[in-house]
Formats: sequence, C-alpha cells, structure tokens
Amino acid sequence: MSNDRTRRPTSARDKAEALFAAPKVAPPTPIAKRTVLPGAKEMVTLRIDSEVLAHFQDGGPGWQDRINDALRKAMPAALDEGLRPNEFNSSNDG
Repeated sequence: MSNDRTRRPTSARDKAEALFAAPKVAPPTPIAKRTVLPGAKEMVTLRIDSEVLAHFQDGGPGWQDRINDALRKAMPAALDEGLRPNEFNSSNDG
C-alpha cells in the first residue's frame, strides 16, 4: 500500500466529523432594500393586551384601522418628548 494516499477515517467520530464538516459556500448576496410606498400598509404581528384588543374589536369592523389611528395619534406626542422609536418602552408610554 502506498503511503501518499489519504487515509480513510477509522473511528466513528472521524466519520461523523467528515460528514458534518461545514460546507464551503459563497456568502449570500445582499438583499436589495425594498422601496417603501407612501401610504402603503404593511402586515405585521403585534402582541397587545387582550383587553386592548377587545376594546377595539368591540367597535365592529375596522378595528385594525382604529388601532392604526390611535398609534398615529400617539406618534407626535412621543416625538415631542424627543423619543425615537427604538427608545419607546412601558416606562415612557405616557
């Protein structure tokens, strides 16, 4: 047998390591930033208290628009206090 041949893995661990070695892949191409359309609405998942949700849903159809309107009204007040969106939390929600 020639000594210049690569040895095969002999232990189970070596075989497993060979199977699960990290594949060599090119880095993903960056995703182009989406264009934001003025006035367009975006679907999101939002966790709010069940009492708050019930309050808006009790008014019938259009509850999502009412929540949007309430959030829009809260925006200028928060901006007047000098808060940026990433600084909002339960201690400063007024």
